[in-house]
Amino acid sequence: MALTRFHSLIDTFSARPDGAAYTIARYRVLNRQVLVLYTTIGSNALGLAHTYYGAAPDWMIVWPLAILLGLCIVRSSLWVKSLVSLPPLDTMAKRLNATTHLAIVLSIILPVWAFSLVPYGGLPESMIVVFSLTIIMTVSVQCLLQHPSAAVSIFIITLVPAVYLIIRGDTLLHVMAVNYVLLVGGMVVVQYFSYCDFRRFVGLSEENRRLAFTDYLTDLPNRRAFFAEIERRARRRSGEPFHVGLIDLDGFKPVNDSFGHRAGDAVLREVAHRLKAKEIGWIGRLGGDEFGLIVEGGADLAQIGRRICGGLARPFPLREGTAQIGASIGFARYPDAATSPEMLLERADFALYHAKIHQRGTAVSFAPEHEERLRDIAMIEQALRRADLAAEFDLHYQPIIDTVDHRIEAYEALARWNSPVIGRVSPAEFILVAEQTGLIRDLTPILFGKALAALRTWPEDVRLSFNLSAQDIASPASVARLAELVVASGLDPGRIVFEVTETGLMRDLVEAHCSLATLKELGIGIALDDFGTGYSSFSYVHRLPLDRLKIDRSFVISLGDDATSLSIIRSIVDMSRNLGLHCVVEGVETFDQMLLLRSAGCRSMQGYLFSKPMPEEAVSGFGLVVPEHAEVLAS
Repeated sequence: MALTRFHSLIDTFSARPDGAAYTIARYRVLNRQVLVLYTTIGSNALGLAHTYYGAAPDWMIVWPLAILLGLCIVRSSLWVKSLVSLPPLDTMAKRLNATTHLAIVLSIILPVWAFSLVPYGGLPESMIVVFSLTIIMTVSVQCLLQHPSAAVSIFIITLVPAVYLIIRGDTLLHVMAVNYVLLVGGMVVVQYFSYCDFRRFVGLSEENRRLAFTDYLTDLPNRRAFFAEIERRARRRSGEPFHVGLIDLDGFKPVNDSFGHRAGDAVLREVAHRLKAKEIGWIGRLGGDEFGLIVEGGADLAQIGRRICGGLARPFPLREGTAQIGASIGFARYPDAATSPEMLLERADFALYHAKIHQRGTAVSFAPEHEERLRDIAMIEQALRRADLAAEFDLHYQPIIDTVDHRIEAYEALARWNSPVIGRVSPAEFILVAEQTGLIRDLTPILFGKALAALRTWPEDVRLSFNLSAQDIASPASVARLAELVVASGLDPGRIVFEVTETGLMRDLVEAHCSLATLKELGIGIALDDFGTGYSSFSYVHRLPLDRLKIDRSFVISLGDDATSLSIIRSIVDMSRNLGLHCVVEGVETFDQMLLLRSAGCRSMQGYLFSKPMPEEAVSGFGLVVPEHAEVLAS
């Protein structure tokens, strides 16, 4: 046991931790103590010089003292500069090594000089020599606590003057020499235990730091580390440009919902593995299904985007099955797009949003025109925050037509905003801003109240179709408020249909299901809007309390040129019929489109062919005009 302990002690003192964390920690500790070390050496050297001044030759006093004080002053000035800011890592290592070597040199020079003065004095002067050396060696060992090799060297060197005193001195000096050795030796032993604690502390601190800056699931740097890396690169004196990228997984949420969270975690780990394998730059996970990327300024972003999107589009084999996802990427360049990490992320996020809306599955770089768009959004947000929602917002209504019975079966309520500050604003713009700012939760009940008032004036067989945002669906309080408005209106809930988009549902399918079920219990109808454009529409229809599907207008636009679109529409209509769901087709603009849709089994349609959205006062006088070639419809 004792032998094992001895070997452990030897290993500890001989260890040279070269890691950056150890180097920085040792440097910080020594930086706080080095002035004490050199002050102790200088003051005791002055004391010895004063003790023997006039007794020993001047050259033995002046020159050694000048050299010692010069070394102390020069070394202290170097370390004082580090109190303001730490030098580079390699400079730290060099200074630590230099301090260790200098301490050993001084521990040799000082005793040699001190004992060379002993013959010029008596017993009291000799005792002052031993006392001064004891102080110097003790303080040196204490200040070099994190430098075990230097401490051990100092202890070994102290044995030489101790032996000299035992051989040449009287009894009192013998006692002082023994105490001198025991004191310094005891300090070295204490240092051993302190150094062991220091190493454990640094190791734990580094592990805690690693955990604080590492994503537990993927072992990638986390959001905090991502921001720190951006700041580090932005502070570089060279000012070299770099790109910040945000990678968002398309269609990941359905993986969690279909296969479970364990499968979703497996996909995220594999995404991290594929990204690291590309060796395209600095990768981090920012949370959820969003990853961060930092690449140097000269990188080919288009090629990097293709490599990432292509790599993540490959199937993900799982124990539960095979997952298929995609990825969209937004890039922002430092310093062109922004100089602060927050603004860089904001602009990369806007580029990502642009990619997901207009070029899903690709990489988009933030451009000057995006900056203009950001300013427009900021202006809309400020106007929206100051707006009188009840006074400035109103509704237009677009009919949904039963083309078989040639009647109006419903009106869809569409929000309109005429701001006294910035004029008329497109719904595509202000609804997006309202959702991002959370103001949609205040706007929805106001508009729904107006829609209910309009519904009261319509024929009993005409329904109201009203759109809900993702935030409305995700908020139990918002859903409860809408239910209260329906009950308070006294209207038949069966005349009301709430339209929800797949994007809104996919944010939290469980919460969305609960919200829709609450509304369905009142007798309110639920329609899935923009059906067919998402990644998982077909697999989720049977799991939601739906009454109807609204086929997205993108399929209608290409009807005349793409036979596949008609086949898809026919499949959706057949599926709706089998599931007992009512099917509506949006975006019908021409008579030929209507005929093709009729041939595919579609009955309910909506679009400019029948009417553009109209203000409330126009609804009462609206009469459905039979389109050209009406005789074809009757056949």
